[in-house]
Amino acid sequence: MYTQLIRNLRNIRCYSAKATPSVRPINKILIANRGEIACRVIKTARKLGVRTVAVYSDPDEKSLHTQYADEAYRVGEAASASSYLRGDRIIEIAKKAGCQAIHPGYGFLSESVEFAELCQKEGVIFMGPPSSAIRDMGIKSTSKHIMDAAGVPIINGYHGEDQSDERLQQEAKKIGFPLMIKAVRGGGGKGMRIADKPEDFMDALNSARTESQKSFGDSSVLLERYVRSPRHVEVQVFADQYGNAVYLWERDCSVQRRHQKIIEEAPAPGLSEELRRELGEAAVRAAKAVGYVGAGTVEFIMDKEDLSFHFMEMNTRLQVEHPISEMITGTDLVEWQIRIAAGEPLPVTQEQITRKGHAFEARIYAENPRGGFLPGAGPLRYLATPQASDLVRVETGVREGDEVSVHYDPMIAKLVVWGENRSQALNSLIARLREYHITGLETNINFLIDLASHPEFQSGNVHTGFIDQHFDTLFPPIQISDNELCKAALSLVFNELQASQVNTLNNADPFAASPNLRLNYDLIRQYTLKANDKTYQVNVKFNGEQIEIQIDNGSWYSVKADRIVDGERLKIRSNIANNISTYNAYIDESEVTVFLDNGKLTFELVQPKFLNAAVDQLGSAGSKVVAPMPGVLEKVLVKSGDKVKKGDNLAVLIAMKMEHILKAPKDAVIKSIGGAEGSNVAKGAAVITFEEEEEEKN
Repeated sequence: MYTQLIRNLRNIRCYSAKATPSVRPINKILIANRGEIACRVIKTARKLGVRTVAVYSDPDEKSLHTQYADEAYRVGEAASASSYLRGDRIIEIAKKAGCQAIHPGYGFLSESVEFAELCQKEGVIFMGPPSSAIRDMGIKSTSKHIMDAAGVPIINGYHGEDQSDERLQQEAKKIGFPLMIKAVRGGGGKGMRIADKPEDFMDALNSARTESQKSFGDSSVLLERYVRSPRHVEVQVFADQYGNAVYLWERDCSVQRRHQKIIEEAPAPGLSEELRRELGEAAVRAAKAVGYVGAGTVEFIMDKEDLSFHFMEMNTRLQVEHPISEMITGTDLVEWQIRIAAGEPLPVTQEQITRKGHAFEARIYAENPRGGFLPGAGPLRYLATPQASDLVRVETGVREGDEVSVHYDPMIAKLVVWGENRSQALNSLIARLREYHITGLETNINFLIDLASHPEFQSGNVHTGFIDQHFDTLFPPIQISDNELCKAALSLVFNELQASQVNTLNNADPFAASPNLRLNYDLIRQYTLKANDKTYQVNVKFNGEQIEIQIDNGSWYSVKADRIVDGERLKIRSNIANNISTYNAYIDESEVTVFLDNGKLTFELVQPKFLNAAVDQLGSAGSKVVAPMPGVLEKVLVKSGDKVKKGDNLAVLIAMKMEHILKAPKDAVIKSIGGAEGSNVAKGAAVITFEEEEEEKN
């Protein structure tokens, strides 16, 4: 009976969409978002002659999207709840600016039922699906029932309304372990936890509830059988107001960290044409089942072994990874969004959508992959990107000198490439990643190069547990070669020459650039470089024709080098031990960074006057727990004088919209707390300090 009711409701909605389409010209839109997606929407709007209005929080006043739009209005303070989530204020601005429509982008208000309904009430076009579709698909338990009724495969689990601990524990035992706990609302990996065994269940449940409440204002969860090492395959769908819907093939988003995507590709590797059609047709059935309008993505869990697939969720918005679908189909999905929101029908039928080549998207984040992919923040002191073309897209909302804020998602950019086939596209991705240069903060670019170069990734053997399975080969011990140290030293030499506009070592004495550089009569310049907790002594000697470099009192290397003029960039062509190569470098007061084929390598430039301060900042080992990234101290779980055991939870830090639990590294007694709940915490700041252990008495 319930199933039949769902089918009847779906039919009514589809009929209504066909019978009463909304036709309304759009010549001005407000973008209720920030960063790269706001810039992306503005780009297409300009192409169509549609004027754009941006909104900005206080930290974003001078951001790229604010300056790129035709107009911009302040929407509130830094916190999202006081700015980009203020739907009432955003609609007020849209009406004031004379906008007919609002594009929500993704995240923030893009899947807010209340915002979509408010837009309709205020007579502003919401460039997304009907609020009923957002509601049905936004509550995962409801969406599972609808998909089951529509004949879309679903996975076994509990999607009920009884959210008591007792009921959830009972259902968990029925489903079995390992088990996935997932917030019924939202996405992006927030409110998602894995319980490997029964004794892990309550801790995982409480953590998922807390994060879900903070992210979506709802702590309800669902339980599902956890498929180990599945593939994450999703289908781009599009529907108009006349009941037409199409799919634009599938994307594979399997390689993830913290349940969030990191590299996506289209089409998915290793699927037959028949399976691709089955996926697409199932996705269209899902869209039609909720009377969908606009751009959406139907996500499936695919068994890595037998390639069977099950509905996971539907994202009722444009996805972060939509550019790779555009690249293989030759479409502009934002243009489709604008036209269909204005009441136009789909521009093509399913038979007219062709697929050509292969595309990859790599998400470039401010984060530390070797530190558990913890997000970061800070200034983009140096930023050089690959050159954009029809085959390469750099989708970003930042420029050199901008700040990656602690208040928002740490994604810096999306690098999108296309090739005639997967191998060609992958080669292009690696080459372009090597051209993406950033300093001032930690990024995942080195990791992306290693990941894309991994033999198993090259073979297309992808799944959601890929990083864990290949952790040792993706994170081998870092070995710094003499060649790399020589390049760092050369960068310092040419940086000193740059002020005098000397580009070659021939007939130029680098130690004559400043009298302070003459350290002794042998004209030996000494650099002390530090990387990965190891210090290197580098001696540089100039003999009139070339440079000689010595590493840690070893043999001397004869080196030839020239600086290649590239604007203000420091670009060097060197010959070290008969190995010729070209590389870029960047130097500030305390660091030297070289950009090589295997990624970025940064050395601390150690100077004696800074040694004491650096040692003091590090503190004695094990005496405190420090913040691994800048954030807000959400909750303190201990107090001074408490005795804690190794592994106990001490505090909760919220950073980049993610919850991070700080644990005790040893048995200890709490001495002091580094801040009050709700206070901002800098990276490396002591959050919890322990009592010093008493020395043993004789």
